[in-house]
Amino acid sequence: MAACALLAAGCTPTPPRAPESVQHMLDRHAAAVLHHDEPAFLADVAPSLQPAQRQVFQNLAEVPLASWSYRLESSGSAARVQLRYRVKGYDADPVTTDLSLGLTRSGGRWRITSEQHTAAQLWDQGKVHVVRGTRSLVLGLGTPASLAAYAADADRAVAAVRRVWGDHWARRVVLEVPGTLDQMAALLNASSAAYRGIAAVTTAELGSPAVPADRVIVNPEAFGELSALGRQVVLTHETTHVATRAFTTSATPLWLSEGAADWTGYLGTGRTPHQVAPELARDVAAGKLPRNLPSNTDFGTTAAGLAQAYEGGWLACRLIADQWGSAKLTALYRGVNDRTTADAAMRRTLGVSLVEFTARWRAYVQKELA
Repeated sequence: MAACALLAAGCTPTPPRAPESVQHMLDRHAAAVLHHDEPAFLADVAPSLQPAQRQVFQNLAEVPLASWSYRLESSGSAARVQLRYRVKGYDADPVTTDLSLGLTRSGGRWRITSEQHTAAQLWDQGKVHVVRGTRSLVLGLGTPASLAAYAADADRAVAAVRRVWGDHWARRVVLEVPGTLDQMAALLNASSAAYRGIAAVTTAELGSPAVPADRVIVNPEAFGELSALGRQVVLTHETTHVATRAFTTSATPLWLSEGAADWTGYLGTGRTPHQVAPELARDVAAGKLPRNLPSNTDFGTTAAGLAQAYEGGWLACRLIADQWGSAKLTALYRGVNDRTTADAAMRRTLGVSLVEFTARWRAYVQKELA
């Protein structure tokens, strides 16, 4: 009896290993990226997808990653996943992007059969080269020599912004430089027409001010047509958005956020109001003096008066700096928030109401552009 019992116990089969979870596979896949382990990375990919994923893995190789992880949002044959990553030395918090992954399971192991991004990533578009400036990091599809000029301009932009806005921000900037306008639009999940002629945009401008890590996305076609001064103004403008994002809220009017960025960009360049605001100057010469400060809708990329909106915002911020001082301009910017309207912040900071300021601005526009 005892022998039979021992024999029976010895013959008990080992329980089958539980199938791995999708999240476990994603964790292993992320570790392969961080450890630059291409075989381990491809082991989680179905054979049909491996050539494309091998290319993406190699495109990503130079990017200095501090972290890379996937968070499963919903599972199934088409899983929703959030990719989170940080660039070493630049991102305090992760950049996030949504993916849709096709999955299949064989032999208890999950493999990825397809991958779709809500918005393209730079490494989906080609080999990413990395150029480091003193206070900038450029990730681009061009040659390292061509990207070095962006880093030099970005370093000067950071220095210019620090002189106005101080050091209460990261004091560094990340630029992404795709190869074409279409690639820029894909990074922003937008149409090419929306950004034709726009040299660069900061990601924090596109959504919630709570975006944890900013990128300045360059349109190489429009940027390449600018003069040296134009390139510097653009990058200083965009870097101002990076510096001011922490205290920019949905209550901040665009005439103030865009005007302050333009004012910082043009500061010290010696450009006259007629040079900076030619479209508004033509309107004034034709007897069409604006009645109100530019509205938020005036800054839409397809708005007919987009140029005049930027020019009007710049003149409003220039007026504040001229008549109250640059410290009052930065204080006003910080003073507008979800609990304090622009009118209330103006009364507190400048001693005038928004209506009174608008009247002064109209007179200033008339005087400077007449």
